[in-house]
Amino acid sequence: MLKELNRVIEYIEDHITDDISLEMIADYAGVSDYHFRTVFFHLSGLTLSEYIKNRKLSEANKDLLNGERVTDVAFKYNYQSMDGFTRAFKKWSGCLPSEVSKSNIGRSFPKLSFVITIKGGKTMEFRIEEKPAFNFVGVSKRVPMQFEGINNEIVKLAQSITEEQRMEMRAIQNLAPLEIVNVSYNADHQFLKEEGELTHLIGVLTTIEETSSQLEKVPVGPHSWVVFPNKGPFPSILQETMAKAYAEWLPASDFELINAPTFSFTKTDPNNKDCAYSEVWIAVRRK
Repeated sequence: MLKELNRVIEYIEDHITDDISLEMIADYAGVSDYHFRTVFFHLSGLTLSEYIKNRKLSEANKDLLNGERVTDVAFKYNYQSMDGFTRAFKKWSGCLPSEVSKSNIGRSFPKLSFVITIKGGKTMEFRIEEKPAFNFVGVSKRVPMQFEGINNEIVKLAQSITEEQRMEMRAIQNLAPLEIVNVSYNADHQFLKEEGELTHLIGVLTTIEETSSQLEKVPVGPHSWVVFPNKGPFPSILQETMAKAYAEWLPASDFELINAPTFSFTKTDPNNKDCAYSEVWIAVRRK
């Protein structure tokens, strides 16, 4: 995967003045659009579209420093209007494009290069499980992105579940893991900066189709799932496992992501409230 990522970086450089679509890039990389964008984010900390925008503006800054006209530079990098280019450039650099050549002060955003870094040689335990089509059924709401610590909105969601909803979930639950699961899906594009929201569902797995209106049903097709078990302080160990799965395991594996909800469950240790066993489930397919 690292080879494909670096090839894409060079592809972007070769087409920096073109109108580059994310679908074209994923096709060039030979993987699904969803897989490429997700892995790119977890390795770089940037959305692919944000990276392309930053590189375009960085190259535009060079051209402005070399005395090129603002109008020519704006259209060179595929901005459809001067206003759009001016707003984007000012937000990125803090100054107007027309001020660059006068002040002779520029800002740069170098191209990325992906390399393998070995950190401690720690292995990641995982297993692959096959599942038929099923439904996530439970209670959901839009919650803010949060990669570290307790998400208070998810806590409120859990507290909002009624006894009637719990009874129905227990009655229809018929597919492993036979646990109450936390499901994440439909993330906003700004999830990298923790500025957006995603839908979070607390519920169960079931093959039963008929459910009441008090619960939401999210259908999922038959997929392979990579499962990462972990044990340690909650929620940090779960969040760390999730990050490593995307940033370390996936790029080195023979699998790519499927655009399906990710889910997990956690079982606390009654003798140690700060320690818990968790599993992270991610839908994948072989490349």
